[in-house]
Amino acid sequence: MTKATHNLPDDIAALKALVQSKDQKIAVLEEELRLALPKRFAASSEKASPDQFNLFNEAEQIEAEATAAEPIADEPTTTVPEHERKTRGRKPLPDHLPRTRIEHDIPDANKLCACGCQKTRIGEATSEQLDIIPEQIQVLQHVRFKYACRSCEGTEDNGPTVVTAPMPPQPIPKSNASPGLLAYIGVAKFVDGMPLYRLEPRFKRIGVEIPRNTVAGWMIRCGELIVPLTNLMQDRLLDHDIIQMDETTLQVLKEKGRAPQSQSYMWVRRGGPPDQTIILFDYDQTRSGKVPVRLLEGFRGILQTDGYEGYAAVTRGNDITWIGCLAHARRKFDEALKAQQKKGRGGLAKQGFGFFQRLYRVEREAREQRLDANQRKTLRDEKARPIWNELRQWLDSALGQVPPKSLTGKALAYLDTQWPRLIRVLDDGRIEVDNNLCENAIRPFVLGRKAWLFADTPAGATASARLYSLIETAKANRLEPYAYLSRIFKMLPAARTLEDIEALLPWNIVLGDT
Repeated sequence: MTKATHNLPDDIAALKALVQSKDQKIAVLEEELRLALPKRFAASSEKASPDQFNLFNEAEQIEAEATAAEPIADEPTTTVPEHERKTRGRKPLPDHLPRTRIEHDIPDANKLCACGCQKTRIGEATSEQLDIIPEQIQVLQHVRFKYACRSCEGTEDNGPTVVTAPMPPQPIPKSNASPGLLAYIGVAKFVDGMPLYRLEPRFKRIGVEIPRNTVAGWMIRCGELIVPLTNLMQDRLLDHDIIQMDETTLQVLKEKGRAPQSQSYMWVRRGGPPDQTIILFDYDQTRSGKVPVRLLEGFRGILQTDGYEGYAAVTRGNDITWIGCLAHARRKFDEALKAQQKKGRGGLAKQGFGFFQRLYRVEREAREQRLDANQRKTLRDEKARPIWNELRQWLDSALGQVPPKSLTGKALAYLDTQWPRLIRVLDDGRIEVDNNLCENAIRPFVLGRKAWLFADTPAGATASARLYSLIETAKANRLEPYAYLSRIFKMLPAARTLEDIEALLPWNIVLGDT
């Protein structure tokens, strides 16, 4: 028998490779575990002190500290103004609130002085309390007068002709829901995130029974009513040359041919001229690239999104420039930094995150100075472009230094992949450095979803998308949602021309008129 021969060096090399591979897998799993803990228990903010990270410029930093330690003759001094503290105490109640005067007087016996004279009132002391009147419900009686000719009575075969005053156009014909009630329900659900099943007992407490199915039907009808407004808003959105997009999940229980657990999506577009912000929500069953193609049909300009490749279809072959989101790239470095061990936390994740801090510092400066688009582009060319160039050099040297499956490796790969889209922010001062404005626009929907959890039918999801569009656009144009919806539900049924409908757009309407 022949004994099996072993190549000892090869076996040792294979074992070392196996151990190294397992060590890398363990390191990745430990990173994920360390990241999961702060995601669950800690704050999700990515903010950090501007001085928290000192990028690998040890020589320059030591030289600067040594120079700062040397005494300098005739060094100029700067007078620091006195620190202004915020006034403590209770804030005054708003002046626009109505006041009810309640007078308090002393007893008549106390108005007589010890000397026998009658005391004279010399002034008054006023204090204010905030009071609230619970929701009041009332019935609007529409009394329509009837007219007929007494002289014709009995002279016609069918009796005298009766003329009745017409009923004003209603948001939901033959319904007992007033514009104010519909606006109240719309604000309760789409602004305050209150599910309709919670509204039912709330109405019952004030003496009225309105089944939730009836309320749901009203909201669907309201969604159909405002279609002319949302269509005009979409035309205006597509006419402007900058749009931000994002999407989030939505569960719809009764979609044809799909299980109730299936995942659908709510898409959001944000854009419009600077003084006419437009936010549009759209429901769709899928997250495929066909949805952006449909929603952006006819659009030409700049599209800003996160790194989801589903948007590639709409930018391919169209006159659309795809801009990336710096916040998503920063977030991956932030996660990599949080997942590292406390001892010696830093390395490439810390260095990369420091670059983003410096870039956002330039954006904060532009915001604080309230620069216009041209001025912001100039500021970016002067201060941000050198940082971008430095970041690119650092990224080229950092790629491949860490395992690709580690969080730091994924952050580096994501930044490298998104780089052509991210750097385009330097081309136009109107472009935001990230997609946060769109993400903020979708936040009310996400918060509401935590309360009402799902939509029952596609019709309800579509109506919700339209009503969210109208409400969030109104808020973005500094309108109070209830006042705006009340006016819309009252005036839109009577609108007959395009000019009538355009007058009801959030940037055209004046809520103070009658």
